[in-house]
Amino acid sequence: MSGKTADATVARQVELAINRLDSISILPCVGSRFLSELNQFQFSPQSLTELIECDPGLTARVFSLVHKEGQNFPDNNLSIRQAIDKLPLRLIRDAFFSINVYSAFEQNNQRALFRSQLVLHAIATACCARKIAETVQNGVNPYLAYLAGLLHNIGNLALDQEMPRSFTQILEEAKSQGACICDVEQKYLGIDYTTLGKRLAQKWHLPNSVTMAIWLHHSNTVTISQNMPEAKIAQVVQLADILSRQAGIGRSGSYDSAEVPEELTQSLAITGEQMEQIRENLSEQVAVKSKIAGMDLPDTASAYCNAVHQAAAQLAKDNTTLSQENRRLQTASGHFDFTSDFLLSINPDNTALDIAENLAVRWQKFYQTGLVCLYLTADTTLQTLEAVVVENQSQRKTVLLNAPADSPAIPPEIANSFALLDARGHTDWLFEQLDVDFEMGKTRIVPLLSGGRAIGVLVFEFRYPTEAGKLEEKFKAASLIAGSVLDMAFTAQKQQHFAEQFAQLVTSSHAATSRVSVPVPAKEQPAITEPALPAAGNMLTALAEMAAGAAHELNNPLLVISGRAQLLGQAETDPEKKRMLKQIQDNTTEITSIIDELMSFANPVPPRAAQTDINQILEEAVELASQKANVEHINTQMEFSEDLSPNVFVDSAHVVSAIANIITNCVESYTSDLGPIKITVGPEQSGNFVKLQIADLGCGMDEQTLRKATYPFFSGKPAGRKRGMGLAHAARFIELNKGTLDIASRPGGGTTVTIHLPKQ
Repeated sequence: MSGKTADATVARQVELAINRLDSISILPCVGSRFLSELNQFQFSPQSLTELIECDPGLTARVFSLVHKEGQNFPDNNLSIRQAIDKLPLRLIRDAFFSINVYSAFEQNNQRALFRSQLVLHAIATACCARKIAETVQNGVNPYLAYLAGLLHNIGNLALDQEMPRSFTQILEEAKSQGACICDVEQKYLGIDYTTLGKRLAQKWHLPNSVTMAIWLHHSNTVTISQNMPEAKIAQVVQLADILSRQAGIGRSGSYDSAEVPEELTQSLAITGEQMEQIRENLSEQVAVKSKIAGMDLPDTASAYCNAVHQAAAQLAKDNTTLSQENRRLQTASGHFDFTSDFLLSINPDNTALDIAENLAVRWQKFYQTGLVCLYLTADTTLQTLEAVVVENQSQRKTVLLNAPADSPAIPPEIANSFALLDARGHTDWLFEQLDVDFEMGKTRIVPLLSGGRAIGVLVFEFRYPTEAGKLEEKFKAASLIAGSVLDMAFTAQKQQHFAEQFAQLVTSSHAATSRVSVPVPAKEQPAITEPALPAAGNMLTALAEMAAGAAHELNNPLLVISGRAQLLGQAETDPEKKRMLKQIQDNTTEITSIIDELMSFANPVPPRAAQTDINQILEEAVELASQKANVEHINTQMEFSEDLSPNVFVDSAHVVSAIANIITNCVESYTSDLGPIKITVGPEQSGNFVKLQIADLGCGMDEQTLRKATYPFFSGKPAGRKRGMGLAHAARFIELNKGTLDIASRPGGGTTVTIHLPKQ
């Protein structure tokens, strides 16, 4: 290094060199301790925390990892232990292996010795900073003060690591001139270690308060903290750095006078006696930390080499174990292929018996079995059971079986839990009715379970080239998934029955009690407007009962299917299979939301009517419609009669939701640019109601669409686009609030919805 003062170019070159660092090297003794405990599986969260807190490099690395994994904590609730609890040990282990070990084979040279002294000074400053924070109680978290003290000189550690020759000359000049290392670094590098440390702290996402202390602890912290309260921690670290130098523990690199500024002690409100006590106890505290880090060992380089050899041996052993596990997983992957193939063979139109046949055929093919019979027992009220028999891949048939009169169709041993049973003595009634002969000595049975109950039984001749017991866990996983799917199919069949009943109720009630507007074909005459709301009465009561029954029947198997798909997805590594399992889980969630909507329509929250200003209702409805339609501004044109009494006696939440749904339909009726939506408000002739008309100039509806506009789940949109509950909910809420809703529309001529709301 020349004697010239550095210019801005040199400073920039130094910054770029330091900024390339991904981590600060750790001492060989720390690496040895980490590897030794890792090899012996002795790590506990507490011991791991204590070791990391003794090394600036490991501490900085963990904080960087915490940020990368999205596990950030607020400064007032921050600790390495919390990070350890949140991060998997695997990530911490990998982070350790990614850090270089400092001069492991040059333990006796001066540079390596001074490196240890730099780290020792960091530990001393950390212990001292914590005690100062505990003593003065000025709002600085003692643990944060410890971390800031431990990391305060990472800039010097980085310079020593990346620019060893230059750093050695800087140290020599600082010592010969009795100078502060910051001044010498500024002279030759154009930048000092505090600024470099700040750059690294920001790059590694260290806590903001720690970054402030790293940057400012060699500045006039008293003046700075007056205008920047968060810089108080820098005062604590500044005093800790001076007291550590006075105690002669480690080396900071500075050789100027270590005097405590009087204004610093006054600002911190700390006495000379308190500082003396902190200095006296410091050596003992640092000795404890040094021992944890292994700095008291005589030959840390040899200890590190031995630990590396042990780790290599352990890795070889682990590799053998992983190879065995890999073979096991390959077998498990085959079983997953069976499950995946079975699930992909199912389509929405399949009946439970269709699915049972698919399962039996694939079971025979994958497990290389002989005859297979699968019978279903989901409906216990019937005296007959549906079954499928598979002789080979081309010979299969469905049959009806007579349920046994004197014994349960499902053996008690497997009625509520899984077991692999020998068929003899358990299903004799079955074999008496089948016209195929099972080889009894090889025939096994497993239950098809869903929600802790068997809904069917799979009977098969086991001819796989291994013992049946070794595949019991695989049989269990496959049969549980199959049971859930079959139960879902049964539920879908019941739901279809509910839907057919519901359609009959809605159609008959609607035809008898409601009329809708029909398009006028020729002249520009106004559309005829009639009430469009189905009568409530018995139809909605029956609907509520059916919806509750459907929800009960559907939700249990949906939870099972969703849970199983989630568990399989967590264990699966193949992206395509993971995607398929995610699809299953998403679809079950979608079905659950449909059930919730049906329940909400059939059995809504009773209205709480109160006098409400119609202006307020309309403002809230337009705002809600903007959110529903994802439109920033809706072009609404409102007209109010001069003689209008503005209050209506309704549940405002119900009516706001109803009107918002109608306005949303108006928005969606425009195929290109968003046209106007006209809202007129005036008194009704009798004086007992307020009349609202909401009109658009959109695409309108034909007669067939208009007649079904308020049906639940009816939509004029293409399949899969909308659920069709908007107008149904609107009509339902208006009816509950003793109002009326009428719809008039013609194709290409827009739609007008007329609402009457009671005034009292």
